[in-house]
Amino acid sequence: MVIPAPNVSGLADSYERTRPRYPVELFAHAVGLLPADARPTVVDAGAGTGIALEALLPLLPADAEVHAVDVSGEMISLGQEKFPQVTWERGAAEQFLAGRDGVDLVVAALSYQWMDRPAFLASAARALRPGGVCMVVQNDRDYRPGGLPADYEDLLKEISPFYSPGYRGTIDVEGELAAAFDQVERRREVWRQPLPVDEFIRVSSTSTQGQRAIATAGPLYLSRLRALCARHARDGLVHVPHVTEAFYGRARG
Repeated sequence: MVIPAPNVSGLADSYERTRPRYPVELFAHAVGLLPADARPTVVDAGAGTGIALEALLPLLPADAEVHAVDVSGEMISLGQEKFPQVTWERGAAEQFLAGRDGVDLVVAALSYQWMDRPAFLASAARALRPGGVCMVVQNDRDYRPGGLPADYEDLLKEISPFYSPGYRGTIDVEGELAAAFDQVERRREVWRQPLPVDEFIRVSSTSTQGQRAIATAGPLYLSRLRALCARHARDGLVHVPHVTEAFYGRARG
């Protein structure tokens, strides 16, 4: 099943400003799996504005060949401003990978759930060199300790249609990768992101579920969200715990 992708039209600037980043350690592990003396070819699949590239590019050799693929022209325009050394392509990552070979690393950072996943995995497996790596990164708020994340989940469940907490966790990424690749590894990092209240509200407004809540309840949702943040903010900041998981599939030799 393919989950309908969010409508990001007109939201690229806010997306770039407010989206959580990724722990660099998870990307360092992926790069460490590649041959040390190679000039790697890398594809960032569903790259958005290049948020994953912020962590990844400094870890790669200067002569690496890097492609970033996304369906949104607005996202690509911002990404090109940030990383002009990267080759940006507009379109579906599944189709882009289907026409490539000799790739060393494919990264899908917070984009895997929007793809035709069987098609993506099949294309990635064909495009990768023997021993190449397909990396899937999933980022979620950690609402288990309670506090702001738990109250925010309750608000989304109340107002956002069809919301299910931890919906990305319903995808068996490890099992799906295992069907396409010989070896699969999983790593996890827990971290906190401090955000000004207005920025957190912008984060919600650019998220899929936040857009649905705004479409359903409009100013009521934003008013409730602001009141929720006021209860939890300290010195104008809210601290949002995140769990980031990375899955690494090695291509068959």
